[in-house]
Amino acid sequence: MAHYLFGTGQNLQTEGAERWDDKKEGGWKERMDDWKMQQGNLGPEADDAYDDMSMLDEARQPLSRKVPIASSKINPYRMVIVARLLILAFFLRYRILNPVHDAIGLWLTSVICEIWFAFSWILDQFPKWFPIDRETYLDRLSLRYEREGEPNMLAPVDIFVSTVDPMKEPPLVTANTVLSILAMDYPVDKISCYISDDGASMLTFESLSETAEFARKWVPFCKKFAIEPRAPEMYFTLKVDYLKDKVQPTFVKERRAMKREYEEFKVRINALVAKAQKVPPEGWIMQDGTPWPGNNTKDHPGMIQVFLGQSGGHDTEGNELPRLVYVSREKRPGFLHHKKAGAMNALVRVSGVLTNAPFMLNLDCDHYINNSKAAREAMCFLMDPQIGRKVCYVQFPQRFDGIDRHDRYANRNTVFFDINMKGLDGIQGPVYVGTGCVFRRQALYGYEPPKGPKRPKMVSCGCCPCFGRRKKDKKYSKNGGNENGPSLEGGSDSVFSLVFSPTYCFFNPLTLNFIYTCGAAVENDKELLMSQMNFEKKFGQSAIFVTSTLMDQGGVPPSSSPAALLKEAIHVISCGYEDKTEWGSELGWIYGSITEDILTGFKMHCRGWRSIYCMPKLPAFKGSAPINLSDRLNQVLRWALGSVEIFFSRHCPAWYGLKGAKLRWLERFAYVNTTIYPFTSLPLLAYCTLPAICLLTDKFIMPPISTFASLFFIALFLSIFATGILELRWSGVSIEEWWRNEQFWVIGGISAHLFAVVQGLLKVLAGIDTNFTVTSKTTDDEEFGELYTFKWTTLLIPPTTVLIINLVGVVAGISDAINNGYQSWGPLFGKLFFSFWVIVHLYPFLKGLMGRQNRTPTIVVIWSVLLASIFSLLWVRIDPFVLKTKGPDTTQCGINC
Repeated sequence: MAHYLFGTGQNLQTEGAERWDDKKEGGWKERMDDWKMQQGNLGPEADDAYDDMSMLDEARQPLSRKVPIASSKINPYRMVIVARLLILAFFLRYRILNPVHDAIGLWLTSVICEIWFAFSWILDQFPKWFPIDRETYLDRLSLRYEREGEPNMLAPVDIFVSTVDPMKEPPLVTANTVLSILAMDYPVDKISCYISDDGASMLTFESLSETAEFARKWVPFCKKFAIEPRAPEMYFTLKVDYLKDKVQPTFVKERRAMKREYEEFKVRINALVAKAQKVPPEGWIMQDGTPWPGNNTKDHPGMIQVFLGQSGGHDTEGNELPRLVYVSREKRPGFLHHKKAGAMNALVRVSGVLTNAPFMLNLDCDHYINNSKAAREAMCFLMDPQIGRKVCYVQFPQRFDGIDRHDRYANRNTVFFDINMKGLDGIQGPVYVGTGCVFRRQALYGYEPPKGPKRPKMVSCGCCPCFGRRKKDKKYSKNGGNENGPSLEGGSDSVFSLVFSPTYCFFNPLTLNFIYTCGAAVENDKELLMSQMNFEKKFGQSAIFVTSTLMDQGGVPPSSSPAALLKEAIHVISCGYEDKTEWGSELGWIYGSITEDILTGFKMHCRGWRSIYCMPKLPAFKGSAPINLSDRLNQVLRWALGSVEIFFSRHCPAWYGLKGAKLRWLERFAYVNTTIYPFTSLPLLAYCTLPAICLLTDKFIMPPISTFASLFFIALFLSIFATGILELRWSGVSIEEWWRNEQFWVIGGISAHLFAVVQGLLKVLAGIDTNFTVTSKTTDDEEFGELYTFKWTTLLIPPTTVLIINLVGVVAGISDAINNGYQSWGPLFGKLFFSFWVIVHLYPFLKGLMGRQNRTPTIVVIWSVLLASIFSLLWVRIDPFVLKTKGPDTTQCGINC
């Protein structure tokens, strides 16, 4: 009735208007209370009904919302981008139209590099045109799906953890990740944790058994006292006040007892690791006396062990625990196993048979759950009735522990996760980065997103030809139909349309056939398009698994016995199961690149799905990063090599999916940039050596510039700095993090990216493949001790060479200027500026090369000798202290000159 007060508009008084002003009253609830008091009906019963109505209204609200960047921050940023683009166009025009004839080779090289840098900048910059933030409402999620007295309606989640080598991926690290999963804040009957052991290691198996036993004590402790994080190693090493907000008197006593239990657990795990250092000649023997099936890691059967769940999965207080399943897929010689992507697809099929949750979360073995409500954060998007149906995955940013305060090698990658990914979220969604991602199972199965109802076409009455199309008379239809209904005969425009009553549709899992009763309605064209042959070609020959793929809301058939499901789960992880199917090409994790994550997300976006970027205040997941220079460069090499493989594959984003046009253009720009960025190493390497060459040869790559042209140079540099500053302003990234990212872009560009391009070309042209190296997750006992460890690798040669050449060029250039006099200092400054630009960017590399103070490695001494030799030869060639006379050569013309 309140809106009737505003209906007439003539009896409103100033006093009433002030009472209904939002700014002068507390809010909608207070205004309603005031109105009810005036009506005299605000009693206890009405108050309870009002509270129920308020909760119902709150539950109907959206579970999340977009938070656009403030216009005062984003509009100047966009204006500077446009201005920079125009200035860049004028700059390149000037460079092309003004060649340097006495150094045409250097000039041409520099111009080609600058054009490539401009192209690369466009691909990187414009996908950041629409950055957004997001907010989630966990209370609304609970009100909608966890109503008191009703069954919990939150969707089940299958969680995947992958590991290969327990020596590089310590079992204790994996155990902490598993324990954080089992203790997460989510209904226990909705969680299933699957561990993929692609190395078939008995050490991983036994450590997981110990982890399951310790979880019976750890999980109730976490939930009783609501601790964060729920990985015990990280929780007990936190340097914070662990008594904050704790009011239970028994907390200190129970925490002390739990810490002792965890230390005993660590000792047992360490004993298993020590035992595994020496393999017995006869191979490993299990506790029951039988040989371990995975003694031959390249030739073993599939293995599945359910540690928790079904029976016996209860903690010390009698509460149910989430399901914990160990999986090691079958491996045989002569089969392609596709490394991590193949292991993840095996987990998809096993989980589809055993639990078949509609959503899946994948984590690396070193990425533990730092925020116990992370799954709920993702459900705010995936279960939102407004936007959730078209969301294929929710990607969380990667955050890391154990990185030095200055982040010397940009391990945190903050610029990418806090700037680039926010920009993509405003277009079609972020790229998939390999871990910390919650998938919709149907999207991984290759299905397209559901289509919304089409808008009806406007049909006019025929009196006005300007709007709509004229309604055809059925008696004169093109296909000879009459007014009683459509014709089944006729030309190409004939339409066959039948309307069935909504009755039943059966699926026979034994014959993979659908049986429709008379009058059955097809609710989804998915079932209509798939025959028996299509099912086998798409998903493989498993009736139970194929049945599970048709269940949008997940779940397994209630009549299936656990023994039958386990038998079928072993079948779907056999090494020949994927033969002649679409696994790896259209389904699941996509094969063809060691960076399978980029390809997998790209295929989903090409089908029309969108993804979501979720950044909760408390980081959802945390992992470890290689802080050592050599390990960091090898990690970047692997990523870059995967991008080169995608560029030369049929999935190249430059042309793949153009026909369907479901991938937005700015999103395509971002994917193209992810595949061509390693090729920037070639012009970057050339551009980093050009200043030194100019200093050593006394040449210039630019002609003398006028005052007007110099203004464009100044404007270009100012626009570059302004773009960076405004980017930091709306993203919240610190200037130190931005600068570290710029430095490592140069370091990685002239080392790892360069080697990736060479290896990618060798693989494409000569078929020479490279081995995948698992990044080590081991940590040093001393804090940041790994940072100073020097590990020689060929990746260090190009940056070291560039650094030496520029140092020699600076010394030679200054010496030559001192010798030639005052007039030569002016042209020298421009060359020195670019040489110092290169040296400053390579400074973290130089520190990493030197190692810890007073620990200069032998290799540095070797390079020092090489540097001294090169410098001596150049010094003799230049003769900086010998006066260079100008004039005719007296040896040719004699005294008559």
